[in-house]
Amino acid sequence: MRIVSGLKRLGCVALLLVTGAAPAAAQATQQSPPPAPPATAPYEPSSGQQGKDVVWVPTSEALVEKMLDLGQVTASDYVIDLGSGDGRTVIAAARRGATAEGIEYNPDMVALSQRKASEAGVGAKASFKQADLFASDFSKATVITMFLLPDINVRLRPQILEMKPGTRIVSNTFTMGDWEADKQETVSDCMSWCTALLWIVPAKVEGTWETPSGTLTLTQKYQTFTGTLGAAGITGGKLDGDKIEFDANGVHYAGRVNGTTIEGTTTGAASGTWKASRAPGA
Repeated sequence: MRIVSGLKRLGCVALLLVTGAAPAAAQATQQSPPPAPPATAPYEPSSGQQGKDVVWVPTSEALVEKMLDLGQVTASDYVIDLGSGDGRTVIAAARRGATAEGIEYNPDMVALSQRKASEAGVGAKASFKQADLFASDFSKATVITMFLLPDINVRLRPQILEMKPGTRIVSNTFTMGDWEADKQETVSDCMSWCTALLWIVPAKVEGTWETPSGTLTLTQKYQTFTGTLGAAGITGGKLDGDKIEFDANGVHYAGRVNGTTIEGTTTGAASGTWKASRAPGA
């Protein structure tokens, strides 16, 4: 009987110990912090994803550099990339010391570009804004880069042609309609989207000008023009930004357009200087 009674007493003690520990364990469990939510993966675009006006396809790094070379981008330039995607062209321009800006409609792309620019150490030179291309003012650029479709290029063309003469426009692969490129180059060992095209915004010279050699009448189509100087027809009419050249009566005329005046030199049958002033009302 004593043994049984002893066991009963031990059993009671054990039961008290167990029942006393259970609430403490439950309380400890209740006080544990909830598990942290899984980390959200950084946004990564995929080639071919749909955008506002075009699908996004990244320009190869080799062609980015070719485009910047063709546009002769230096630290003195202000580069604006239209439809800047993941920011690679803007970042590459900033690495050359240029001030560079990207205009992109997709806010996730804008955030991604800002992060990449910071990681590349060019955050002070590269900026990005979320905006519609057709509602944006990019007139301060000295160089425009883009990888857009031909019909979008043509829609942007009137605004581009109003930019300062000499502004360089560089496109990945796609043309500007009947505005022929001044130059193009292709990257070797490339499967697709391998050509960079360059246009230089020409000065506006169409109309009538007065010169000591007679009236200069010009009809302009982008960077080329035809016309007459006095009674003579002109040939080889070409503009390179604000630089102008043509031939008439065996004389080669070269000069610069400065708004309503042109000044330059002549060679060939007559050597010297020349000047033209836009006729009143022309």
